[in-house]
Amino acid sequence: MVYLCGLLMALADSVPGVSGGTIAYLLGCYEDFINSLNSFVTVKGDKGQRRSNLKTSLKFLLKLGIGWICGFVAAVLILTSVFESHIYQISSLFMGFIIFSIPVMIYEERESLKKFYNILFMILGAALVVFITYANPSGGMEITAGSVNFVQLIYIAFVGMIAISAMVLPGISGSTILLIFGVYLPVMNSIKDVLHFNFSGLPIVIAAGIGILAGVVIIIKLVKASIEHFRPQTVYTIIGLMIGSLVAIVKGPESLEVPKESLTFSNFSVLFFVIGGAVIIGLQFLKFFMSDKKGAQVNK
Repeated sequence: MVYLCGLLMALADSVPGVSGGTIAYLLGCYEDFINSLNSFVTVKGDKGQRRSNLKTSLKFLLKLGIGWICGFVAAVLILTSVFESHIYQISSLFMGFIIFSIPVMIYEERESLKKFYNILFMILGAALVVFITYANPSGGMEITAGSVNFVQLIYIAFVGMIAISAMVLPGISGSTILLIFGVYLPVMNSIKDVLHFNFSGLPIVIAAGIGILAGVVIIIKLVKASIEHFRPQTVYTIIGLMIGSLVAIVKGPESLEVPKESLTFSNFSVLFFVIGGAVIIGLQFLKFFMSDKKGAQVNK
């Protein structure tokens, strides 16, 4: 189940729309994911207990990582070649992911959502994504592998830090952040080139990697503390991020290397929207099946 979770997280992380954190949340391994990452960025606690936690966390992250790498490599090799030509189908697919994910999250966190005055955090979460979407600075930063300068590398690292923070949070896609800031295709194409042993884009990959590592260290403690001490507010915020990301998906085609028309009713694909919803429903059935199977094994 952990391998599958990693695989599906990678597929979500690779395309603007749903974050890998959302997939982890829907499959019930989100808190294990956060706690495992937190074990590597905290130094407090008994040495023996910390060693035990690190061992358990490493085992979990290895399984998750293997699945994630397999999914990510497959996504990079395939999606970068079809992304621009099928942007409306992909956008419709992830629109289905998000719209069907929201009621699932509301149902599973119904105990945390009882205090309706926390809806303010949902509004703030949605407003944040909408603001980032409309404050798109991508037009002034043209990035091409092989001719990238130091300022552009710093910019890529900064966006990478923001993007990985978004990937960790259920609701907002890190790839959407990359798309909004105009570095999605340069980063994905650079990774694809490196996988084909063309290292002209290696500086871009390294810059993005540095930003990602910095973002993990910064965001993990914040997310863990928020879930533990402010869960209702955090859940409302996550739902707001998910709602706001719908706007990011609609505007996403405008941020491509060759800008296209926003997602509209005329170019919206009902088929791919339904497929996206079916995937979310399927993930829920898989989650319940694996939970029942695990419970049966414990009872034995």
